[in-house]
Amino acid sequence: MSAATVADSSPADADPAASIAKMRARIDEIDAAIIRLWQERAAISRQVGATRVANGGTRLVLSREREILDRYRTALGADGTQLALLILRAGRGPL
Repeated sequence: MSAATVADSSPADADPAASIAKMRARIDEIDAAIIRLWQERAAISRQVGATRVANGGTRLVLSREREILDRYRTALGADGTQLALLILRAGRGPL
């Protein structure tokens, strides 16, 4: 279901409970995708850090983290900054 499909649903729908159930099911699908992508991203980020350390580099690259923070802040505002901080932390793994 696209955003347009959700937007096309109106309170005048014949069965509001069915409409809500359908929208909630889509939210659950989106949440599952976000969780899967979050875990995949964190695993890849930890691999990048381990590869950098194994090759004599630092685990973290602050300029790269700044790029990510800026990208999320630009797209999502202040909440984007908070989200980016959580995502970055998840990708660092144990110290």
